[in-house]
Amino acid sequence: MTGPEQAPTRSAVLELKEERVVVGEAYDFLDEKRLLLAAELLRQLEDYDRLLREIETLRQQAVGALASAITQHGLQGLSVYPAAAIDTARFNADTHNFMGVMLVDTRLQLPEERPAESAAGSTSEVRSCQLAFRKLLEAGSRLAGVSGNLYRLLVEYRLTERRARALENVILPEIEQTLRVMTSHLEELEFEDAVRVRVRGMASASY
Repeated sequence: MTGPEQAPTRSAVLELKEERVVVGEAYDFLDEKRLLLAAELLRQLEDYDRLLREIETLRQQAVGALASAITQHGLQGLSVYPAAAIDTARFNADTHNFMGVMLVDTRLQLPEERPAESAAGSTSEVRSCQLAFRKLLEAGSRLAGVSGNLYRLLVEYRLTERRARALENVILPEIEQTLRVMTSHLEELEFEDAVRVRVRGMASASY
């Protein structure tokens, strides 16, 4: 950036005005970017809050289903039922770029319930318990993606905010101040030249 110590010439003033335009455009871009980031942050935060409420509801349902299964079979009786197999589960993550931030939509794809697991004396209480915890696990996987998105968006927003404020409160005011000083100095030089020419003209006329 052109500093105030540079000689106040017309070319320097023109260069500084061009620099002011470039910096102004950069500030406009950063200002627009932080608005878009803030809007996306709010949208992701709404999804986060919605998922939290959904998970709390599913948690309560899972606790109720577990209590019903324990009441029906007893704790030891329930423990003999095989756990649902999730060894082949897939954690899917769809990514997309938003203003330089990588956003991720995550979901857990659990294997379909095997016929053998739904048979062998399994009761409705056991199946309801398994289904309730399955839904809770799936909702938690979606929350993981949104939580990461919020973190990355917040980091980028803070960085953009600092850059925008630096341009707005430091760089642009410095350029404006330097322009004022240079312009004022050039006007003084032009005035001195005009006076000098007039004095010389008056002196020549007197001879």
